[in-house]
Amino acid sequence: MTAMTKHIKNSWYVASWSKDLGVSEPFAITILNQPLVLWRTPDGVVRVLEDRCMHRFAPLSLGRCEGDRLRCRYHGIVFNTEGVAVEIPGQDEIPERACVRAYPAVERHGWVWVWMGDRDRANPESIPHVTDLDTPEFHLGAHEFDMNAEATLVLDNLLDFSHIPFLHADSFGISRAWATTHPEMVVLEDGVEYRRWVVDEELVPGSEELVDVWSVFSARVPGIITMWNGYYPLGTAKACDFGPPPPDLPGGRNINVTSQAVTPMTDRTTRYFFSWGPRKDCGDETIRDYLMAMAAKAFGEDKVMVEAQQAMIDAAPDLRMLTITADSGQQLYHRILDEHMREAGER
Repeated sequence: MTAMTKHIKNSWYVASWSKDLGVSEPFAITILNQPLVLWRTPDGVVRVLEDRCMHRFAPLSLGRCEGDRLRCRYHGIVFNTEGVAVEIPGQDEIPERACVRAYPAVERHGWVWVWMGDRDRANPESIPHVTDLDTPEFHLGAHEFDMNAEATLVLDNLLDFSHIPFLHADSFGISRAWATTHPEMVVLEDGVEYRRWVVDEELVPGSEELVDVWSVFSARVPGIITMWNGYYPLGTAKACDFGPPPPDLPGGRNINVTSQAVTPMTDRTTRYFFSWGPRKDCGDETIRDYLMAMAAKAFGEDKVMVEAQQAMIDAAPDLRMLTITADSGQQLYHRILDEHMREAGER
């Protein structure tokens, strides 16, 4: 198969960490090839407009915030939070064409989410649940970086566990059991979930102590990922009949969670957000920083591979990739994405 650019418009996309968006500080990002400007008004509300003044196409993200309004720095046209031009210096009449598009935005779980589709279909209740960055239960770190590759390739990489023992031997350092142990795949309303036990796994890379690992990985449209891992004494998987461990099961160690978002910027650029950290009874900020450093190294390895993949695809766009058993999770996710796009009238 070939990597295809298929992204649903009627969905919420992560544009920024909430903590990174200051008051009266314009912030630029492109999502689905649409340049956007975000800013936080003095009352703390995030607003989003098309990042293009219609006069001379100057980026509004280079402009200046004035209260809850945004002034283009090039010729001084002022826009309100709905994208309506309310002032053009030197003239009284304001043409309708001077206005720009406004996008619905919501802050939730430590992220700023932007609705890229039809405004009247924006429902914040459809935002996927992830672990809040400020949750009192976990020590979580936060980071993001860009990849010069189409978002579908990035998401396919994250949906594929079979590459981890090979590409990430020097970072995650996990056994080949993660490639050969096939998870139970559960179809969700908006995505797919992998559930699995991996037995006889090292507690940490290089450790002589072996454990059973229970892992739950979820990928939801349009590219939101969560993962929960818990490490238990050997024999726990068998005692649970290889089903989910009870929430109050004693002996859990290294319990950690990660939340991730894949945001398509252009046809060849993607912004990848991730948080990771231990439950507070399983580790402190030192463990959090260790996990984040390990993740940054691993995802840097992914970046090199995915960008090289993209170059190969662009060099021979008519070639079709070979599908193997390990691709089943990716295929299932894309079928669900296609269904959502058809329901939204985008297919």
